[in-house]
Amino acid sequence: MRKVTWSLTALSVFAVFLFAVSLTSADTMEGKIPITTQSQEALKHYLEGRDLAEALRGPQARTYFEKAVTADPNFGLAHLQLALVQPTAKGFFEHLDEAKALADKVSDGERMMIQGLVAGNNAEFLKQREIYKSLVTAYPNDERAHTLLGTHYFGQQDYETAIQEYTKAIEINPNFSAPYNQLGYSYRFVKKYDEAEKAFKKYIELIPDDPNPYDSYAELLMKIGRYEESITNYRKALEIDPTFVASYIGIATNLNFLGRHEEARAELQKMYDGAIDDGQRRQAHFAMAVSYTDEGKMDMAVGEIKKMTAIAEKINYYAAMSGDQVVKGNIHLEAGQPDQALTCYRKAVTLIEKANVAEEVKETTRRTASYNEARVALAQNDIETAQTKSDEYATRVTVLNNPNEVRLMHQLKGMVALQQKDFQTAHANLLKSNQQNPQNIYRMAVALDGQGDKAKAKEICQEAASFNQLNSLNQAFAKHKAKRMMAGM
Repeated sequence: MRKVTWSLTALSVFAVFLFAVSLTSADTMEGKIPITTQSQEALKHYLEGRDLAEALRGPQARTYFEKAVTADPNFGLAHLQLALVQPTAKGFFEHLDEAKALADKVSDGERMMIQGLVAGNNAEFLKQREIYKSLVTAYPNDERAHTLLGTHYFGQQDYETAIQEYTKAIEINPNFSAPYNQLGYSYRFVKKYDEAEKAFKKYIELIPDDPNPYDSYAELLMKIGRYEESITNYRKALEIDPTFVASYIGIATNLNFLGRHEEARAELQKMYDGAIDDGQRRQAHFAMAVSYTDEGKMDMAVGEIKKMTAIAEKINYYAAMSGDQVVKGNIHLEAGQPDQALTCYRKAVTLIEKANVAEEVKETTRRTASYNEARVALAQNDIETAQTKSDEYATRVTVLNNPNEVRLMHQLKGMVALQQKDFQTAHANLLKSNQQNPQNIYRMAVALDGQGDKAKAKEICQEAASFNQLNSLNQAFAKHKAKRMMAGM
């Protein structure tokens, strides 16, 4: 399982008794970001939680971080870490607010880490990049700082730069396991599968008694079509920790690719039955929706999203409910039901306005409404409205220059051009879209076919059909269309 997060941070409090420890517990080493707390007990719990969090065992880590903030309520790093392992947005924002409230009392390095997390949460990724680059400059010998910057680049799909930062982290501390995980994924995304396998095997070697190394290696094996080997490694992860829910999802995804959908959902039912919180129950329902979609049972998929929403409604979790409406709208759109999709997309905007999230998050949802409405117009063959909405979205996104939204802008432009049969323009824009979305790979195949390059179109179409993306609705959507296209070639 890969982890893309915004930051890990620390708090320094003003007190008569101030306790500080290097992030590597080696106080004599220079260039490290300190951890500061008033309590030895809080520090002990924090370090135990950090080890678990870095192994992506969030639910277990949460217990220790909770103990840390109980022992020292002003322990900002523990609050921020606790935010990152919350099962709900409500909990995330509560602890993020605690860290933000203490930001004027921390060291420069710790303040940069808090600011970086806030910037990422607000989708201000260019600002976040500058903050993390400054952090690495200030603490060049801190492996976690380099890992953090690498993970920022990873999240922006700049995998080659991410590899450089993860490599620096490993050079500083070859026994620090976390960067090997992200390094493996980075190599995977640039299709250097041999290098990815080496990274994951080293990850396993460093922490053989943790589940995540086996889970991550299993995802690589799934990507390259070694499904049964992948399932074996996912089961190894579950033998170590039966509550490591990501591995149930991985097994189910492999079974979906093998056409064994009922078996896949049986695995997900095990996950649901053993879930320790509503966040995991929602994950199980979403994975069920993916499985039904992969099988072509769209109504059943919508039903699973409704079950997700019912869980969120119990605690007025408006941000999640808003996201659910977008997912449900996407399924309706792929099922040829644009009117239902439009209703969902509009409801998503209404719900986000009620959510306890930053204004920047709400504004992102408002901007994305234009993107969604353009897609609905395309499904209705209303090219004029689609073009208007596409231009509207492009104008707003260009001003912000958020890399992820810029890719989405090019995706939408490519879709509009495809509908207009302007295949050259479509292909040029799709090349600038998210290349980790198998639907865009399929759309490029359509554009190439429209330009008369049948051989390349077939090659790309096959790539879309066998993209093997973990637990992905986009994969399920693309697979069926790509297979139909290849059958007609």
